[in-house]
Amino acid sequence: MEFTAQQIAEYTGGTVDGNKEIKVSNISKIEEGKPGTLTFLANPKYTNYIYSTNASIVIVKSDFKPENKITATLVRVDNPYLAFSSLLKLYEDSKSPQPSIDEQAFIDKTAKVEKDIYIGAFTYIGKNVKIGKNAKIYPQVYIGNNSTIGDNCVLRPGVKIYDDTIIGNDCIMHSGVVIGADGFGYAQRTDSNYQKVPQIGNVVIKDDVEIGALSSIDRATLGSTIIHRGVKIDNQVQIAHNAEIGENTVVVSQTGISGSTKIGCNCMIGGQVGITGHLIIADGVKIAAQSGVGGSILEKNALVQGSPAFDVGKYRRSYIHFRNLSDIYAEVENLKKEVENLKNK
Repeated sequence: MEFTAQQIAEYTGGTVDGNKEIKVSNISKIEEGKPGTLTFLANPKYTNYIYSTNASIVIVKSDFKPENKITATLVRVDNPYLAFSSLLKLYEDSKSPQPSIDEQAFIDKTAKVEKDIYIGAFTYIGKNVKIGKNAKIYPQVYIGNNSTIGDNCVLRPGVKIYDDTIIGNDCIMHSGVVIGADGFGYAQRTDSNYQKVPQIGNVVIKDDVEIGALSSIDRATLGSTIIHRGVKIDNQVQIAHNAEIGENTVVVSQTGISGSTKIGCNCMIGGQVGITGHLIIADGVKIAAQSGVGGSILEKNALVQGSPAFDVGKYRRSYIHFRNLSDIYAEVENLKKEVENLKNK
């Protein structure tokens, strides 16, 4: 597909500085720009590339003032990164598969499937499943009985949705995501063996949630594990049974959230964070990467780091001493020897 600078400006709410009729048909990095491609400048570190790029159109901030000559046509917008991301979405949509149902897909006769959706080969759709409008279900997806998939959802190859799962509108599940597997629940017997506790709840995922590849969200023991609207989950994240993630919270890769923990809205949880069970994390909390959280964080907008995690300012001040601990120890030992010498004298 080809777009002119004027069309891009109209779509992004920007203005054109240069040739309004110049066309692009592909995307490029600003440092690797080629004729006929579109790029953007959002990070000031890349400003020098705008004077040498061969890209035909560059999206820039409205108040950008060039210091040297620029050959590319500029589209000026309020937020270049946001504008470019919306254009990437448009580009991605143009490459999406057209509505069709592959003859090698299995759809139970009791399932209710809209006509304008895409279902790939070797997908299994169980009893009483409901799939909304404009959904894209890629090959080898499994959707268990009594599950609901909302409008405009995308389930990438190999996604597994267990029975009774409810997924809202505009959600994206990447390859290898598992929704609704059994929670990790066992009762210890007197002989130190373990008896499995049946997990008979489900998972509820609200609108506009994206879940990265190979992440898993466990079904509740009773009730529901709930992922609220706008949550973004990275690759390889584990969310245990009966956990609840508040609206617009971001969870980065390799994080593990234990059972029955309630995380508030607008939180940011860094990579490889571990959170134990039955905790409360307040709204707006930020947890730095590789932190271990063993207690509730009730202060809104707190920023914590470390294992066990505590206030990030205190952590950074303490870290200065952590790094010098061996030197401090040696100095203390020398002082002890000097004190002993003084005592002997």
